[in-house]
Amino acid sequence: MGTLHLLFNAVTVIFIAATMFTAGLGATVAALRGALTNVPLLTLSLIANMVAVPLLGWGIGALLSLPTASFIALVLVASSPGGPFGTKLAMVQKGDVVAAGALQVLLAAIGSLTFAPTVNGILTAAKVGKGISLDVGALVQTVALLQLVPFVIGLLLRRYAALTAQAWHPTAAAVSNVTFLIVLAGMLLGNWRDVVALLGSRTLLAGFVLAAAAFAVGTLLSTGPPVRRTAMGGVTAVRNAGPALAAIGIAFADQPAILGALAAALLSGLAAALPIATLLSSRRSGPGNP
Repeated sequence: MGTLHLLFNAVTVIFIAATMFTAGLGATVAALRGALTNVPLLTLSLIANMVAVPLLGWGIGALLSLPTASFIALVLVASSPGGPFGTKLAMVQKGDVVAAGALQVLLAAIGSLTFAPTVNGILTAAKVGKGISLDVGALVQTVALLQLVPFVIGLLLRRYAALTAQAWHPTAAAVSNVTFLIVLAGMLLGNWRDVVALLGSRTLLAGFVLAAAAFAVGTLLSTGPPVRRTAMGGVTAVRNAGPALAAIGIAFADQPAILGALAAALLSGLAAALPIATLLSSRRSGPGNP
């Protein structure tokens, strides 16, 4: 089991790095600068991810009267923006991958700083859980290593070795797609007992509703053409599991109930976000669309 766990972690790392490398290969400095200097887009994205979605998680958890473990897991998910699946969803829906990749990395970096205070504040106000103390520096380094560095390398290749970038892009995209499926299967198989135990509970519903609502909020609180707005919806819907897993290990002693609820919330969230992205892709691939 230990070997399988290590293998799953390795595939997850490859998926994250390959996805961000692919996004970088498809980006241009001009388009990237346009996304990061778009003050309205940045401001609205920060509001959506740092304020609206954590409050949604709190509200959904309270509305559905989730048990303590599930409530904590949902708050952890809602308070952790910048999941690398967000960039993958932009690719799936044929959206603005450049804006999605740039803002996803930025949200992950900022989220590593805001995660613990946000969770602490919500759990304290809701009188649930206890204080969380995380190594912020380690989280920032993880984000930089797994997400920012591959994205920048791909971006530099696109700028200074365009032919190489074009040649590598299909292979990198294929690696991203294959490892994406493996990660999804690994999450389901690795936590299937906990997920099955939650079938019929409100935890799966809470994760599904949170992701769908976050997709809508991210799309509405955005600017630009539809391909950019829905790409930001995907980025907002998919949360970053890394800080949440670290918090469970550090502050909650890896409680199985919270780990199972976290897996359930993440998987049900993907079950909500993926069909939306697929539907958008089919519409953009239809007659009259490029």
